[in-house]
Amino acid sequence: MEKQIKLFLEFLQDEKKVSDNTLQSYKRDILQLKDYVEENRMNYAKINQEDVKDYLKHLQEIGKKPSTISRNLASIRSFYQFLIRNKKVKHDPTENIQSPKVEKRVPSVLTSQEVELLLEQPKDVDLKGTRDKAMLEFAYATGMRVTEIISLNIDNVNLEEGFVICTNGSKQRNIPLGSMSLKALKEYIEQARPVLIRNEKEKALFVNVNGQRLTRQGFWKIVKFYKEQAHINKDITPHVLRHSFATHLLQNGADLKAIQTMLGHSDISSTQVYMQFQDSGLKDVYQKAHPRA
Repeated sequence: MEKQIKLFLEFLQDEKKVSDNTLQSYKRDILQLKDYVEENRMNYAKINQEDVKDYLKHLQEIGKKPSTISRNLASIRSFYQFLIRNKKVKHDPTENIQSPKVEKRVPSVLTSQEVELLLEQPKDVDLKGTRDKAMLEFAYATGMRVTEIISLNIDNVNLEEGFVICTNGSKQRNIPLGSMSLKALKEYIEQARPVLIRNEKEKALFVNVNGQRLTRQGFWKIVKFYKEQAHINKDITPHVLRHSFATHLLQNGADLKAIQTMLGHSDISSTQVYMQFQDSGLKDVYQKAHPRA
């Protein structure tokens, strides 16, 4: 099974060109299945639907969320489809197994005032403050995912035209940058980044104090630090800035399709979750003005 897992992960990386984050999710899910199969002395090539159902039940019993179980099932299904194509197994044991229903959670969103308060925290008095200001402004201005931001290279940013090229797997999108973000980014690129990097060949846009590409954990810690500085009681993660970006655009009249493009959602239904945050004042106008309201 170990050899087949290795080949499967290579296939995802080389043929499917999945992002590193997605690859790690698949790897985690399949290795977890491997442990279960070995502990129960089963043959991975001969497991059936009942075995998969028992495994999903096991995940539920150890406290895994429906969303995690659903992702596990999708990973296992992809793995067995790969094995079928390579003639290692004859049947897909996940066939006809339904994913658990996953409730669409309401994203946590900051108010415009809270965003302003958070973005005011990094002080432009040292290299780290200049970088942090540029990074937080950038995250809110683009709505990009953390992985996408830390994967950016310096040449992905066009300061003159005011946009950033975001690449996720095989997909690419151009996202405009607002004046505040551009100003902070220009200052970071011209004044702080050249001092922070130790190697002139370093391509990463955002680097840590050692001059190397910033990590997800590093980004998360920075957001958490300034959240505490701002005394905001809400749980703020880099993803909350993404949610806030989409919500505030929608509240200010942006087109849903344009927001979908900027967020990089392949399905509009993922973007529609933000509709519930539209200005409640619209409902009041409707109630007063519509003859059949």
